[in-house]
Amino acid sequence: MGIICLGLQLFSYVVIVRLIMSWFQLRPGTPVASVYSAVFSITEPVLGPIRRVIPPVRMGVMAIDVSPIIILVGVAIICR
Repeated sequence: MGIICLGLQLFSYVVIVRLIMSWFQLRPGTPVASVYSAVFSITEPVLGPIRRVIPPVRMGVMAIDVSPIIILVGVAIICR
């Protein structure tokens, strides 16, 4: 179970990086945009299906995507 938890924890760090990078406006063609593209392609196959089942929570004109929270809590429960 140790190697699986290590992989899941590394994936959860990538999800956190995606969350932080999503707060900033990125210009296409920059190195940071390339990193975000790589992070997006790693995380979207897991976050996308969760987002389709549980849509973002609306709060007035905003919507909060809860799929990363579900992933992080799931990893914490599995690797406990």
